Amino acid sequence: MEEQRKRKYGPSTVATLKVVRESELGAFLDAETGNTNDDILLHKNQQTHPVNIGDEVEVFLYLDPKRKLTASMRVPKMREGQIARLKVINVSRDGAFVDVGAERGIFMPYAGMRGRPQIGEVVWAKLYTDKSGRLAVTMEVEDEMRRASQPAKGVKKGQMVKGAIYNYTDAGAFLFSEERYIVFIANKEMNPQARPRVGEVVTARVTYIRDDGRLNASLKESKEKALITDAEKIMELLQNRNGKMPYSDESSPEVIRDKFGISKAAFKRALGHLLRENRIVEEDGWTYLKEN
Repeated sequence: MEEQRKRKYGPSTVATLKVVRESELGAFLDAETGNTNDDILLHKNQQTHPVNIGDEVEVFLYLDPKRKLTASMRVPKMREGQIARLKVINVSRDGAFVDVGAERGIFMPYAGMRGRPQIGEVVWAKLYTDKSGRLAVTMEVEDEMRRASQPAKGVKKGQMVKGAIYNYTDAGAFLFSEERYIVFIANKEMNPQARPRVGEVVTARVTYIRDDGRLNASLKESKEKALITDAEKIMELLQNRNGKMPYSDESSPEVIRDKFGISKAAFKRALGHLLRENRIVEEDGWTYLKEN
């Protein structure tokens, strides 16, 4: 316990330490405890270039499989306070680990998550030092996004923007575009059956340009395009059912959404379009494909 209290450095930290001796395994760094038994191994495999006694090297400290403090010259590629798109490399009950370019993944606690990121997903996150002095990562990046963003200029309604979802609220999702615009996507502008995950890259259609330079957007097709898409869904089902289906403008919204994945209003618009084109007929709650 006394030795642990004297230790100046701990795992998941970056430090600049002096090389005090060498061995066949690599170099040993001064842990600054006054006890050579505490010297920290910088293995040859963890050296990005050869080091000599007396050199001061910047290293990332971590625990090896035997729980012994070890050093690597592969330090994080980002600094504290910076945000970046980071890949999730492991998940646990308490949080996740993300790749910041260091020898080991950096822990992202459960409280710092937005949604539940899975292995392989890429999320916007910030590097910081927690209360214990260790490096950690959080997906709470709203303030940093505001500072890094710029107001949209020359953007027109209907234009497409691409970016990654970085947060959800009760009202909808926030996206940070490739042009560094902050884009809000309301819940009603997303398909409830295919809501994008936090970190997912999507392309959205601009629906409104706000006075502060932010954008509102939609993940749904424009009404004109959606009308054609929905009509094609109806025609496909009719063709697969030998030209008839037990669905019409009399069907319930629940049945329509379950069968076609669209609202009752969208279904009626698509039916009306097909009726005007003389491609279908309705009778007794059924819809039939009209013969040419």
